[in-house]
Amino acid sequence: MSVTVTANGRSVTLADGAAVTDLLDQLGWSNRTVAVEHNGEALIRSEHPTTSLRDGDTLEIVKAVAGG
Repeated sequence: MSVTVTANGRSVTLADGAAVTDLLDQLGWSNRTVAVEHNGEALIRSEHPTTSLRDGDTLEIVKAVAGG
């Protein structure tokens, strides 16, 4: 089984039961440098490993960039 979610406007297929951290790993992004919105709700970093993804979920992921 698998689930398909939309991350930053593109379709991503993951194993059934995948969490936000699994998505980030598949995309090659560090959990420590991103902010994630899941179905319109901002997640705190500690929720990433426990937030299960379901078919049709929508995520927006923003990478933090240092500036000055």
